[in-house]
Amino acid sequence: LGNRQVVYNNHLLSCREYYGIDGRKCDIYEYDRMLMNQRQPQSMQNYTKVGFLKTRAPEKMIELATKFWDQNHVNMEQENWPAGNSYINNWVSPTYMVKIEDGRLRGGGSQLRKQLWDAARESIEEWTNEDLSPTSIYGIRVYKEGAVLLPHVDRLPLVASAMINIAQDVDEDWPCEIYDHDGNAHNVNTLPGDMLLFESHSVIHGRPFPLKGRHYAMLFIHFEPTGHSLRHNVEANIAVDEQYKQAAQDNQGGQSASSDTLPPYIIRESPEEIHWRQLHPEGWHEPEFNPLKRSTRSKLHKAAAEGDVHTIKRALANDAEKKKSGRTRAVDHRDEEGWQLLHSSAASGHKEVVELLIEHGADLNSRTHGGHGATPLYVAERNNGGFHPVVRYLKSLGALNLGPEL
Repeated sequence: LGNRQVVYNNHLLSCREYYGIDGRKCDIYEYDRMLMNQRQPQSMQNYTKVGFLKTRAPEKMIELATKFWDQNHVNMEQENWPAGNSYINNWVSPTYMVKIEDGRLRGGGSQLRKQLWDAARESIEEWTNEDLSPTSIYGIRVYKEGAVLLPHVDRLPLVASAMINIAQDVDEDWPCEIYDHDGNAHNVNTLPGDMLLFESHSVIHGRPFPLKGRHYAMLFIHFEPTGHSLRHNVEANIAVDEQYKQAAQDNQGGQSASSDTLPPYIIRESPEEIHWRQLHPEGWHEPEFNPLKRSTRSKLHKAAAEGDVHTIKRALANDAEKKKSGRTRAVDHRDEEGWQLLHSSAASGHKEVVELLIEHGADLNSRTHGGHGATPLYVAERNNGGFHPVVRYLKSLGALNLGPEL
């Protein structure tokens, strides 16, 4: 294994030399990584006994991801890293991306992202016994010869996660070094089609030894617990239940009723609570929009969510007559949660439907839940990212990005 301290010192030295005047940022990133590795594992609610599980990825996920990789890996682009980011030795071995959300690639875009989220969710919920909301899907990231990934924990709210081996061309295994909840180190090897489930917020993981081979392609999928346990026996989530009781004693009305509440995965009076409150003075609230689980309340909302332009056009054709007779127009119709068609189409990333609805008088800044919920831009950006065409279009019209009120 060699002298690991010397290897680490050389890693930092080469980072400083590469970034020159910004070399001090290498030390800042390292200090932050070490603080997170010390602070988060002791401060997190753990949802499984060990903290990780190697299994086979669902066949649907393998089919979708492999097809996308086969069609687009020749179009991979070099990944951009902030100056001084020391987590990966990107200055020695650049990483590359084949972005599944990139609509320019064959089969890429928001629909594929949702399909992959949905394919992963059931496995991770069954493993954690927690109701989950998607937070991030990243990849496909391609590591090259000599790549090293320093051991780390993921930033919140990346909590319940999966890494999936999509493809590899290696001379020897490139294990993921992962520390379980008892602090024991494990080297976990995966082959294409294998999936490693892990509590990324609390188990330290990395690949500290250089990759020997041409490429190693991985997809990362992350979820955040909503605070609702799926356990149906007496072994309920004790820590979350205690947080709820404490909130009630503080006259907060439960886990998500006040700006004083913590996410259900952070232990009260832990080191992370202090840090988290400094970064989030507004507090935590349960994610309002889960694109995987929200059921559509009407055929029109389903059509808007699926980008069915023809069905929406037929419905809108009668709106002028409805307005004259005092009836609710299709463009103004709300479901039980206060969602209008514009919210459904914006959240799903269907720009043509969004444009059509706005042309027919949809309220650009309408809010869900009786005027106290989210605007179309908020759900669009939360679900599709800040660079999605729908997000850029809504912003060009001056749309407001308003989330749900606490």
